[in-house]
Amino acid sequence: MARAPRLAAGRARALGLPTRGTTNPNRLRRVDRWVAHACGDLLRDTADPLVVDLGYGSSPVTTVELADRLRPLRPDLRVLGLELDPERVAAGAAVADPPRLEFRRGGFELAGRRPVLLRAFNVLRQYTEEQANEAWTTMLGRLAPGGVLVEGTCDEIGRRCAWVALTAEDGPRTLTLSCLPADLETPGDLAERLPKALIHRNVPGERVHALLAELDACWATAATFAPYGPRARWVEAAALLSERWPVLDDRRRWRLGELTVPWDSVRP
Repeated sequence: MARAPRLAAGRARALGLPTRGTTNPNRLRRVDRWVAHACGDLLRDTADPLVVDLGYGSSPVTTVELADRLRPLRPDLRVLGLELDPERVAAGAAVADPPRLEFRRGGFELAGRRPVLLRAFNVLRQYTEEQANEAWTTMLGRLAPGGVLVEGTCDEIGRRCAWVALTAEDGPRTLTLSCLPADLETPGDLAERLPKALIHRNVPGERVHALLAELDACWATAATFAPYGPRARWVEAAALLSERWPVLDDRRRWRLGELTVPWDSVRP
């Protein structure tokens, strides 16, 4: 079998390929809300609260929003947006607020920085699964000790999302599905937004396929909650799933349209 091409390297050894650049205000609000919840203690306790947003796209708006949403956790928190396209870096520089918010050219090598938190959203969809795994390894190797990588995808307006949380020490740890329940026919609609490591694994015999099938079955059983609205139906479906799967969160997160499971339960 031919080996997949290595990740591209451009000037200054910036690793990766430019994304389409699609972005919209509030597109990443769901993952930002989860990051503040799941990584809050990490950001509060670290000696160097550096956060990197990799591949923010044609507009720096989602990086600015990330900084605004995380700063209440730590007033001295710093956010660095990285892009391969010099024009996108220039657009970010126009709204920068050093040292609290900066923008530079960089890719999977993270411009030589070692953040405690790295958000990489909608950057791996164009890669093969093998290349995406290589990118995971590269990014994890550049985190600060104990750091977390949050990698995933979402639709253009952020109503359907999925992401993986990883550490250098443990690799992938969790998978989170997040949505606006009113936007779904069934939870299986989220399959199109699975991260690259899972999106081609949504076939019979794979764990992630079993998860989505079980969640769809729970959604159907929860139809009696439909008169109370899609959110109530999602909460009931999540509660039913938690009786059969190792769901990690609770009703407080389910009411936000979230559902998190251990990576081992969906590992390819």
